[in-house]
Amino acid sequence: MSILEQIIQDKRAQVALNKSLKPLKLLERSIYYETKGVSMKTYLQRDDKTGIIAEIKRSSPSTGLFKHKLDVSQLSVGYMQAGATALSVLTDPSYFKGSDADLSIARKYNYCPILRKEFIIDEYQIVEAKSIGADCILLIAACLSPQQCKALAAFAKSLGLEVLLEVHDQSEIESHLNEHLDLVGVNNRNLHDFSTNIQQSIKLAPHIPDEFIRISESGISSADQIISLKKHGFKGFLIGGYFMKQAHPEKACKKLIDNLILQDHES
Repeated sequence: MSILEQIIQDKRAQVALNKSLKPLKLLERSIYYETKGVSMKTYLQRDDKTGIIAEIKRSSPSTGLFKHKLDVSQLSVGYMQAGATALSVLTDPSYFKGSDADLSIARKYNYCPILRKEFIIDEYQIVEAKSIGADCILLIAACLSPQQCKALAAFAKSLGLEVLLEVHDQSEIESHLNEHLDLVGVNNRNLHDFSTNIQQSIKLAPHIPDEFIRISESGISSADQIISLKKHGFKGFLIGGYFMKQAHPEKACKKLIDNLILQDHES
């Protein structure tokens, strides 16, 4: 069993438990449930934004624990003050040590688009995303059939959420794209050996129709890489591990954005 298959198996058990602990009616009472979301799609197309989606995550299967103590309010505000366009928050507790509370804290302190980074396999999780203050959800092609992907995306749109589809190869683009998606993200991480290469994004860019906002995910650590990706039509750059490995992720974010702005002006 691959790590992804194990994660999905464990996720089914977690979703079943959450359903018993927090019925839908309870989630729908959240103060965020009737609140209009902040559009990730719109923000990523703004000329005054960098396109950087700064990620908050405590751990990952490929690198282990990033931070023993993490102040989500401080980091999320720090990212936005550094010039990030949006936030991504890992909420998976088992493999990434995240929580729904992490996203709600980020929402409380920031007005910006927030992506719930999660392994979504059930409509219940989309209601959860809305209830904790997310604006956008992630659907991973490798975890879902094309039919499941389309149905979940349509349900998310019915709740006013935007949808980011994550793909790893051309076949997933061809099989999983549907009219309910807003953004398509290319994960540059090889799921077999966890290596990263932004050339994966560049290779797949021509296969993503222009109606979807292109996002490059994983393995990004320099302004040069972002400028190269922009030339291939990418508007969003999801950066997590590179920032989280630094002593002060928000300072690493600011340094990268300052370099990006400087190089943009020079070109």
